[in-house]
Amino acid sequence: MSNQNTNPKANLKKILTIGVFGDLLIYPNMKAFANVYVRGHYRLNSTYVDPHYRTSPNKSNFDNWSYYGNTNPRTGQKGYNRGW
Repeated sequence: MSNQNTNPKANLKKILTIGVFGDLLIYPNMKAFANVYVRGHYRLNSTYVDPHYRTSPNKSNFDNWSYYGNTNPRTGQKGYNRGW
């Protein structure tokens, strides 16, 4: 005899519990992957900067769209900066 739980309701409850707790762990970290909208503005030298999106601010350059190997998902432009 095996001691496996064959109750389908118990299995469903386990799956839902894992799904809910998994979402609670992942959802707060999704903000790290969000894009930030920058409003159009004038610089101090009177040049206008068009509104645009950029990656979320953090302490890494490797995940920026302009970094070599990455691609801007909105424009398809390849990254050029190698960070040296």
